[in-house]
Amino acid sequence: MLKLVPLLLIILYAVVMWQFSAWRTRRELEAKSEPLDAPEIEAVIRRLGRAVGLEHLKANVYDQPVFNGLASPDGGIYVTRGVIDQYRLGRVGSEEIGSIVAHELGHVALGHTRRRMIDWTGQNAIRYGLAMVLGRVIPFVGVWIADLLAGLVAARLSRRDEFEADAYAAALMRKAGVDPEAQVSMFEKLGRMHSPPGGFAWLQSHPPLKDRIEAIRERHRRWDAEGTENPAGS
Repeated sequence: MLKLVPLLLIILYAVVMWQFSAWRTRRELEAKSEPLDAPEIEAVIRRLGRAVGLEHLKANVYDQPVFNGLASPDGGIYVTRGVIDQYRLGRVGSEEIGSIVAHELGHVALGHTRRRMIDWTGQNAIRYGLAMVLGRVIPFVGVWIADLLAGLVAARLSRRDEFEADAYAAALMRKAGVDPEAQVSMFEKLGRMHSPPGGFAWLQSHPPLKDRIEAIRERHRRWDAEGTENPAGS
């Protein structure tokens, strides 16, 4: 039993740190956000909300220049100022921004935030456990190997979550009567805004955009062939 004490302490530490991180994230978002004030985008968000039984769904604008969407640990939906700036410049449309909101709703509905707490705790346990073992066998290099292996696990889980949230968003947009092609065009524009990240694909936390686009189109082809108007999201 005593041999398990270090591992249990590691898990406890990871849980406490995740709770602190979640609290800090909520505080950061609340302090640096303001309500969205864009009637066309708000109209699309309301349609998405009604499709999932959320009559008064809203999104807030997080004051960051990057182009991104976020879901807070308590289920709040945010788009960054960078997204709204691109909308004001006419580079992205309201339904394309709706696809970002639908994606973040997917993370919330599918329990990714809660699941990531468990995954993150496990990854830290793996990292520290391996570092202890490998550090004795391969000094210095062992810690690096432990970090690499834990990173691979984290990247794989994150990529899975992104595909799942994409599928949820595709189904939700179809159900809400929002142009499904807006999700694809959003990714295509995102690809033009940002150069593809370097490195190996299996080390990236998000799947390659081309893979996400193809997965979305394949789902719609299947739903069209089945005559499915309101898919369940899988």
